[in-house]
Amino acid sequence: MRSLPVDPNSRPVAIGSRLRAARKAQYLTIDEVAEVTGLTKGFLSRVERDLTSPSVASLITLCDVLSISVGSLFEASEVRVVPAGTGPQINFGGTGVEERLLSPRGESRVQVMRSTVSAGGHGGGQLYTIAAEVEVLHVLSGRVSVRFSDRDWQLGPGDTVTFRGSEPHSWRTEGDEGAELIWVFAPAAWA
Repeated sequence: MRSLPVDPNSRPVAIGSRLRAARKAQYLTIDEVAEVTGLTKGFLSRVERDLTSPSVASLITLCDVLSISVGSLFEASEVRVVPAGTGPQINFGGTGVEERLLSPRGESRVQVMRSTVSAGGHGGGQLYTIAAEVEVLHVLSGRVSVRFSDRDWQLGPGDTVTFRGSEPHSWRTEGDEGAELIWVFAPAAWA
């Protein structure tokens, strides 16, 4: 006779939020799902709030209507944390800049970087582009001038600029203080 596991996983299985997200992603109302599945609105609402568990048959029906696999409801969440100060130092080529990757290395969907820039620090004398569809610069502290081929933008704490990564640009700190900057590239400029 085989022995059974002594300590089964007691983690509650919460599938309701995933079912709700799948329904909303398809712009379906609970009424519409209820009509197609033959399940009541009240039952579906309780399932989405994890107040009740559907039978296997009901779950298969729901997943068919929502075009998701039953197994996807039970997959572990893909969450990766980069603790403060532990992101690898990277070099995008600026002068007077210390850059740290804030998003996980190898993440290809988005890349987040924090730059600590000394007074007079800059992205280079020539305009450059980044291999990303969208680039976002958010100023945490200090003042930064961002130069494009047709104009300059002066940014201060709390200001954000968003533009195509293929737009030629450069930047430099303004005044006697440095700056703290957050850069976001989507998709990642390099993985």
